[in-house]
Amino acid sequence: MTEIKNLSSRLYELLKEKKLMISTAESCTGGLIGKTLTDISGISAHYGYGFITYSNEAKQNLLGVKKETLASFGAVSAETVKEMATGALLKSGSDISVSVSGIAGPGGGSEEKPVGLVYIGIKSKDNDAKSHRFIFAGTREEVRLETVKKAIELVIEEIENIR
Repeated sequence: MTEIKNLSSRLYELLKEKKLMISTAESCTGGLIGKTLTDISGISAHYGYGFITYSNEAKQNLLGVKKETLASFGAVSAETVKEMATGALLKSGSDISVSVSGIAGPGGGSEEKPVGLVYIGIKSKDNDAKSHRFIFAGTREEVRLETVKKAIELVIEEIENIR
């Protein structure tokens, strides 16, 4: 947890320095990224929107994920997290957004999509949406915490590359 807190503090400093707003769109983490960010005093100047879209309907209705995307690729896919991140950015007016969708376990996995499979999407105003694929090991809680950590790391990396 200390590592996540340190990363969150670093992210906050970058958001402040570059005067950016962030939004989140979470499925498998159920709001843990938002919780981690809101643990930081003063973050409200840089974080205004967090979408928890656990169901496919929520992904469609709140973020504009296409029904065809979900039907063709599934909720846990590169295509879906890119649409989630794009939707969060557009709906919130933020400068950068992060999205996550995965199979935290202990059930729900398959040979094609095993437990621990997570996709993280990043979208900034200046760049196309990107997706990153990971397979994390551990319990449900460990998979979710690793997802939060990696999502924050990827946002930091993206912000560092923004002019």
